[in-house]
Amino acid sequence: MNKGNSKKTWMIPLAILLVILISVVGFIGFSKWQEGQEAQRRQNLAEELTQNYLDALRSGEMTDYVALLSEDSIAASPYSREEITERYENVFSAIGATNLNESMTELRLDEETDTYHFAYTLSMDTSLGTIEDLNYETTLREEEDEMLVDWRTNLIFPDLEEGDLVKLKYEEGNRGSLNDRNGNLLAGNGDAWQAGLHPSALGEGGDRETALSTIADKFGQDKASLESLLEQSWVTPDSFVPFTIVEEGNTPEVKGVMYQQTSTRIYPLSEAAAHLTGYTGQATAEDVEKNPTLQAGDIIGKSGLEAAFDQRLRGTKGGQIFIETEDGERKSVLIESDIKDGENIRLTIDVDLQKMYYDQLQGEPGTAVVMEPETGEILVAASSPSYDPQLFVRGISSEAFQAYNEDSNTPFVARYAARYAPGSTFKILTAMIGLDLNVTTPEKTHTIEGLQWSPQDDSFGSHQITRVSDAVTEVDLQAAITYSDNIYFAMEALEMGGSAFVKELSQFPFGASMNLPFSMQPAQISNSGALDKPTLLADTAYGQGELLMSPIHQISFYSAVANEGLMTFPSLELDEETETNQLNPVEVESAQIVKEDLINAVEDSNGTAHPFASLPFRVGAKTGTAEVEKDGVNVTNGFVYAIDADDNEFSFIGFLEGKSSGDVVERFLPILPALKEAE
Repeated sequence: MNKGNSKKTWMIPLAILLVILISVVGFIGFSKWQEGQEAQRRQNLAEELTQNYLDALRSGEMTDYVALLSEDSIAASPYSREEITERYENVFSAIGATNLNESMTELRLDEETDTYHFAYTLSMDTSLGTIEDLNYETTLREEEDEMLVDWRTNLIFPDLEEGDLVKLKYEEGNRGSLNDRNGNLLAGNGDAWQAGLHPSALGEGGDRETALSTIADKFGQDKASLESLLEQSWVTPDSFVPFTIVEEGNTPEVKGVMYQQTSTRIYPLSEAAAHLTGYTGQATAEDVEKNPTLQAGDIIGKSGLEAAFDQRLRGTKGGQIFIETEDGERKSVLIESDIKDGENIRLTIDVDLQKMYYDQLQGEPGTAVVMEPETGEILVAASSPSYDPQLFVRGISSEAFQAYNEDSNTPFVARYAARYAPGSTFKILTAMIGLDLNVTTPEKTHTIEGLQWSPQDDSFGSHQITRVSDAVTEVDLQAAITYSDNIYFAMEALEMGGSAFVKELSQFPFGASMNLPFSMQPAQISNSGALDKPTLLADTAYGQGELLMSPIHQISFYSAVANEGLMTFPSLELDEETETNQLNPVEVESAQIVKEDLINAVEDSNGTAHPFASLPFRVGAKTGTAEVEKDGVNVTNGFVYAIDADDNEFSFIGFLEGKSSGDVVERFLPILPALKEAE
């Protein structure tokens, strides 16, 4: 035999064997690779599913959550997907569940069963506090190439089983009170009487109709609303059907009406402090949507300080969230908290002065603000016309609300926080800034003839500056303040220049929040913030132009003249630990010069503020009458600013819409001495 052929014959089977071996190894390797790829695919699906599951829980989107549940587990439960969605939403809404967050998550594959086990720990905020360490566990299931979560009832709460209920029982702490600086009540809890219909006592037919008409007229109610109350399913002939709250002692005998003593929110100053206190009411569905920790019917602040301090005044609820079995047994407690009364908040307001200054407004559109210049404490913030906050607590009738809402004098507007052109009171700032820039000096005079003026360079066009009096021709700073000379201040501002004037004005907090617990738009120098037109610059100097300030802004900004250049921010909450918040926008000497000019303006018999000289103590003052357009007609708004020149115990801003500054002086001068007596 040929040896070469024999060798070739031997190599052929060997090659075949190698090919087979390589194929087998390759097949095994490929199978392993496929298994690895499949395992990775399943791992990716499981991780994506658990992330989506937790995201849906955190967001509260229960429809998205339920879409991730396996069909087999839904079929095994007594609920449909829609019913599961509804149950989650009802339970979480009832207990005020928000801010669901997981603190630990575990995802592992059970090799024996080839099943993914998913465990996680949740916490959630509720209306009674935070529930911590809720431990959940379930499995993941593949259905048609999709990984889904097996659902059971205990995925709502770990101890919850079919037939169990999640319940909330709680009590509200007593709402805290709003007190004035001396502890007198501005808003608090008090006794009242609840008036209710006694159906059997109303009679029948015409007698019933007559009785309901009488009740509607006597108590300011709508007859149709009373009839609607009587039609409620629970009403029997002997029921007490409440329809309003009346004050203690105001319980007249009326056919078909009974009374029960109750507690309610009371406002002793009523209209005199309504804009400050605001009022309370029951939480609506909209309120609960904004704050899920609330329950429908909770008493919350609806406006004013009642709303601003609501969280502090309400305190915390006390009670339990628990799981109850079908038999009514308490199975487990999810959270328990102690009841806590709300905080009593002490304000800087003086109730006696508040009432006095509100009454002096005589129901006309206007405001009065009193502040201690050094501390910024607001003693008075009165606004007129006003409204009765008690009506809103009792349940205001649609007719009464409509009357308020349609009143052209806007009784819901807090005028101490509304913005107006400040008029000539603003010359206080213009004077101090001019002195700081060395443009204005006490000795410098302008020769001004006649009542109107404009620059000779025609930069004003047809615009003219008008002054009140032409009694003085050579006008210095003292005369300009005494006679409130618009032309003098316009001239000074034009010399300062728009950029320099704005830069110095910006040392005051124009555009900034005053950090008060009520809504107030920032003060503005102009619509754009610049004074880039000569006419706008000139008009701004004497408090017109596009300048807008609230009376609160004015009394705060002007405090620099009383405090030797330090401007004090206003405060409304009395807190001895809080340091007085101040700025230093002007120089001491500038403030001192202007303060002396304000005092001289009172003492000078020709001064617009001279009536204040009749007071038994020295006062510095500046009046202002701003011209504004209202409904296409030019009207005037009157202001007056006054300070205690000797002891710096008070500063005062009075304002009346549609009046002159003289009217404001005449209105408030008689009660200004009360500010000294109160100290």
